[in-house]
Amino acid sequence: CWTLLVCCLLTPGAQGQEFLLRVEPQNPVFPAGGSLLVNCSTDCPSSKKIILETSLSKELVDNGTGWAAFQLSNVTGNSRILCSGYCNGSQITGFSDITVYSLPERVELAPLPPWQPVGQNLILRCQVEGGSPRTSLTVVLLRWEKELTRQPAVGEPAEVNTTVLTSREDHGAHFSCRTELDMKPQGLELFRNTSAPRQLRTFALPVTPPRLVAPRFLEVEKSWPVNCTLDGLFPASEAQVYLALGDQMLNATVMNHGDMLTATATATARADQEGAREIVCNVILGGERLETRENLTVFSFLGPILNLSEPSAPEGSTVTVSCMAGARVQVTLDGVPAAAPGQPAQLQLNATESDDGRNFFCSATLEVDGEFLCRNSSVQLRVLYGPKIDRATCPQHLKWKDKTRHVLQCQARGNPYPQLRCLKEGSNREVPVGIPFFVNVTHNGTYQCQASSSRGKYTLVVVMDIEAPKSHFVPVFLAVLVTLGVVTVVVALMYVFKEHKRSGRYHVRQESTSLPLTSMQPTEAMGEEPSRAE
Repeated sequence: CWTLLVCCLLTPGAQGQEFLLRVEPQNPVFPAGGSLLVNCSTDCPSSKKIILETSLSKELVDNGTGWAAFQLSNVTGNSRILCSGYCNGSQITGFSDITVYSLPERVELAPLPPWQPVGQNLILRCQVEGGSPRTSLTVVLLRWEKELTRQPAVGEPAEVNTTVLTSREDHGAHFSCRTELDMKPQGLELFRNTSAPRQLRTFALPVTPPRLVAPRFLEVEKSWPVNCTLDGLFPASEAQVYLALGDQMLNATVMNHGDMLTATATATARADQEGAREIVCNVILGGERLETRENLTVFSFLGPILNLSEPSAPEGSTVTVSCMAGARVQVTLDGVPAAAPGQPAQLQLNATESDDGRNFFCSATLEVDGEFLCRNSSVQLRVLYGPKIDRATCPQHLKWKDKTRHVLQCQARGNPYPQLRCLKEGSNREVPVGIPFFVNVTHNGTYQCQASSSRGKYTLVVVMDIEAPKSHFVPVFLAVLVTLGVVTVVVALMYVFKEHKRSGRYHVRQESTSLPLTSMQPTEAMGEEPSRAE
């Protein structure tokens, strides 16, 4: 029908019309769903009625000679409207093309994978629903604000794809898609509509498993550090680490430096875990798991428990020494093994002074998974004896000189250690023991040297004989007499020699006990040999 109408309007008779029918606004552009006031008018004075031909919802607003106004509502698509009337019996027409634009109803980037391996291709998909005119609509895929691809929107819904080779730098990057409706040629602007961004997380795992450092053996109720390390992990800060002893999760402290991750925990074995177990380290990143397991044996090792029947035993009493340990443990007491593993070892002794301070040693050996574990224990016996004084070191008779310095060498022994005092009989005068002191005649006498402790007393008699100095009168008198005699002889000799010089030489007659002097002859004076006296 519209085609016949247009053909009729283009006939030569219609072309010769002198008056035109105007349609305003001419070729309007406006958002979809809006309303439009259309005015149809002509200068022909005989035009009485003007009508509007359109498939859109319309309403006559007002009219008059040569004009009519219509309200179009809910315009959702492109359309051509036609105004027509009669002038002098001839039909006159006018038309206008309505262009409607609309922004896309949905612009959405398809969800990204939770984790994307580094070095693998990632396909980005953007879906666009609605939006017109499609010839002016473009879809752009973005990494942050950088364009990755630009494509026209084709189809309903339109889908635009692109492939990205992911790297470490893409970790945490935002990807989005944007539509651009270019209405600048129609005198409007460029309308943009952007999807919600999606964040990409990339990861990389090493080819080697974690390195787990754990003990081979773990004693019940004992603690030991466990260490798990993995290098070449990206991003190490977002990895999850789980350490477990069997079914028991360990409280791990995780630290990372660069691409290295280290998790440490303390493993404490329970009694119900005794036997063969496993220490497990799991590192999870990007939905992938790296795991390392190490074998561990949980064991119970009680002992050795070393006991004395009397830790402080009186001298002469019987003391029992016993050593025991847990099941499967072999004990050895002072080099003597027990009869069988799990059995105690014992020995007995009669406590003597020489046993005071004696140490007893017990060793315990347990075989765990082919390894021998050893522990030792010791205990010291305290023997109560004394007090005693060693006669060999404390002489019972001392002979010292007056006004000299000496040391009274006496020693006491015992447990508990005794106190030693030496007191003079009759006066209770005390002399120091083991310390140098000045001796005089007042120290002469008998002393009671007594060692005392909580166990009793022991006394030893010591006699000090102080030798007084002798008189010096007789030796001095004799010395004076000798001196006087020597002086007298010297004087006499000097006199004789003096006389000899005056009267000649003299000789002593050997037969006489007196000292007669005879005169020498001249010949003797001249050197002749004198004759012997008969």
